Amino acid sequence: MMQKLWLKKPALQYSKNVLDIVQFGSSVFEGKTPHDIDIAVIFKALPLKNQLHEAQDIKKQIERIEHLDGIPIHINSFDLYTLFDPSNFAKENILFYGKSIIHGDNFSKRFGLISRLHIYYSLEKLKKKDKIRFNYMLNGKSNAYGLLRKYGGHIVKPGLVEIEPAFEFIFADAIKNFSVHYEIKRVLMEKK
Repeated sequence: MMQKLWLKKPALQYSKNVLDIVQFGSSVFEGKTPHDIDIAVIFKALPLKNQLHEAQDIKKQIERIEHLDGIPIHINSFDLYTLFDPSNFAKENILFYGKSIIHGDNFSKRFGLISRLHIYYSLEKLKKKDKIRFNYMLNGKSNAYGLLRKYGGHIVKPGLVEIEPAFEFIFADAIKNFSVHYEIKRVLMEKK
């Protein structure tokens, strides 16, 4: 179960030097049980000592939020330079999958971008009955919702589905059940 801190928009106390507080990692994925909650505090410009002190204050506030079930909080502090530093291995995860706790939506929107996953798949090697089952899985059957409607995805063209990043594992696991060749690509698009 993902911990949706960004939807709760907790009333955290922080300074004007904080650009955003971002939840990222396994806790933002639907259908996953996280072992911890990763938080990145993004600062405008602040000395490292002050960043660490304020990040720990924010961590203590988050730990007091109800319904976290004792899940440990891991907090990292960045300014914009260290966030995009080539040696920062978390930058793609924060930018692409990160959820803003302050604003209650995707962190990438702060930069005018929308993150989406494109799932390319091929049904060529499936039997006709399995192609029909695959279609039902995506689009639903009768009054039952398919994955696309349930999770807000859509078919861009035959063989290509576009979804929110939080649902990556739900779609990947469902597609694996059909032994279909698929490929997932991360896409950042301009926000319109």
